[in-house]
Parts: sequence; structure tokens; C-alpha cells
Amino acid sequence: MNRLIIIGMFIFILFLTACGGEIETNMSRDVLDFSATTQDNETLTQEDLEGEWWIADFVFTNCTTVCLPMTTNMSKLQEKMKEEELDAELISFSVDPEYDSPEVLSKYADNYQADLTNWTFLTGYEFEAIRELSIKSFQSMLEKPPEGSDQVTHGTRFFLVNPEGEVIKNYSGVDRKELDIIIEDLKLALN
Repeated sequence: MNRLIIIGMFIFILFLTACGGEIETNMSRDVLDFSATTQDNETLTQEDLEGEWWIADFVFTNCTTVCLPMTTNMSKLQEKMKEEELDAELISFSVDPEYDSPEVLSKYADNYQADLTNWTFLTGYEFEAIRELSIKSFQSMLEKPPEGSDQVTHGTRFFLVNPEGEVIKNYSGVDRKELDIIIEDLKLALN
């Protein structure tokens, strides 16, 4: 009889393991309230994203280094999400809001073939506001350009935000291999 109980428990555990899992989180931070202007010159707030899973990053359009692979990877992520039929939002915050007007962001989005139905580029706030959001909500450093430069210093992570507005995980935004991990996490979250 004990053997049957042990076999039954083993099958039950296998069943639970096969039926799903949880995202292995590495963060737990609430996203501060924000209000921003989209590439289409519309307003988007943190409240508008409530109830949605979303991936965020911090980039700027005249970046000459890390933003290039980051935005390329975000574009590849969007393609993979479409292939897998995963419904989540992509949010790219500009860390150079003075230069990155909605028109500039719109052209930038075109350069990366961004599908703007679920990928939004944001600006329209002061640098200090995006710096505070980046540091306090996403634990991602952000500094003004050094003297004589126009290159903002910022983090290179992608961030998974749950429908309650909590950042629960970060990933390398420059390592294409991380995209498969994001896709697997989105499958867990959305299925």
C-alpha cells in the first residue's frame, strides 16, 4: 500500500510540474506613476498599462552604442511574440527627451520596422523625471551626458512588468540569447 501511495504522489508531482510553472523573478519593484507622450503625440500613463504584461527598456535615438543592439533585439522580440501569438506591450522610454520628440521617435520606430500596435516609444517628460523612474522603479542607472558629449549613460536591461504594475524580472537587452528566456517567461505569464 505504501508503494502505491508513493507512486501516486510521484505522478501527482509530475502532473503539477508539467501543468505549469512560475516565472523565476529577480526583481520586485512597483512602477512609479508616469505620464508620457507617445511617438503619435498621444498621452500614455502607467495607469493605461494596468492589466497588461509589458516589457520596458530605456534608449535614445542618437545613441551610438548600446541602443542599436537593444532596439534591434526589441524588434526581434516583437517578431518572436507575433510568431508565438503572445499578447504583451513593448515600451521604450527615451532617456533623451529633449532631443527625442514624437516625430523623431516615429522615424526611429520606422527604422526598426516597429509594429506600433503593441510597441510604444515614449518622451515628453523632463530628464529628471525619467531618471527617477529609471532608478526607483527599474533599479537602472541613468546619468546625463558628460561634458562635451550628447551620449546619455543608461542601463541596458529589458524589464518584465506584470499587470499589477510591478517590475518582476530583468534581462540583458544586448544579448540576443535572452530573447528566448523572455519568450518562455511570457508564455508562462500569458497561458
